[in-house]
Amino acid sequence: MTPNNKLAQKRLLIIGGSSGIGLATAQQATAAGAQTIVAGRSEAKLQAAVASMGGDVTTYPVDLTDDASVKSLFEKVGTLDYLVITGPAPNFGHFLELDTEQVHQEFEGKFWGQYRAVKYAAPHLSKTGAIVLMSGAYSARPVPGATSLAAVQAGIEGLARGLAIDLAPIRVNVISPGLTDTPLIHEFFADETARKTLYDEQVQALPARRIGTSDDIAESIMYLLTNSYTTGSTLFPDVGYSLRKDRTFTTKNTFKYKLIHWIKSKSLS
Repeated sequence: MTPNNKLAQKRLLIIGGSSGIGLATAQQATAAGAQTIVAGRSEAKLQAAVASMGGDVTTYPVDLTDDASVKSLFEKVGTLDYLVITGPAPNFGHFLELDTEQVHQEFEGKFWGQYRAVKYAAPHLSKTGAIVLMSGAYSARPVPGATSLAAVQAGIEGLARGLAIDLAPIRVNVISPGLTDTPLIHEFFADETARKTLYDEQVQALPARRIGTSDDIAESIMYLLTNSYTTGSTLFPDVGYSLRKDRTFTTKNTFKYKLIHWIKSKSLS
């Protein structure tokens, strides 16, 4: 049985499914016949996501930082077969420069948000169902300015291993993508030529010599949803990021530092 067959008529909720990796997953699942439900904070993005898909798609607003909002979501959604949670935009900053409150916010948005979602989803999930959480490549190989993010991502992976035991036979896994061409990157590097130049620079350090796409990561999520022999695992679709050649990130011209400064500017605007 192919993954497409396994998703037919299954109820799948994707939190963060209105753009990027979440949207690509929703599109692939819907094309495979799943009854797809997409949740997120932006009503406008949710409606745009529905317009990009055919099939059976329902949307709900949710704020993962609010217990009442998350609990209400699952009361409205009802029974589920699968749950996918994609993470919010990362927050970078040197360990000695970030204050404690900024780190708390990072954990609140990325770790505790996923924790809440699983807590309130569990009673509604089929015993043959599956959950996919999202961490990221820095759990395996941090770079300067990503210490708190690495801690959050490693925490999510540890959480999933524990949940695979506590929630069994429901399967719980983690997707840990590397650098991926998503709307977040396009928002930062609006100029296509500049974006291509930066991507070309990055791929020289990656064994597979390419940047990932949202569809690449979505295919890996589909595998974790449908492979009944996989639980408590972290999958790294990162084109060999953790094996990459040593690269320094000390100049302000690097991709990483440009992204750090952009995210900081967005948080202050």
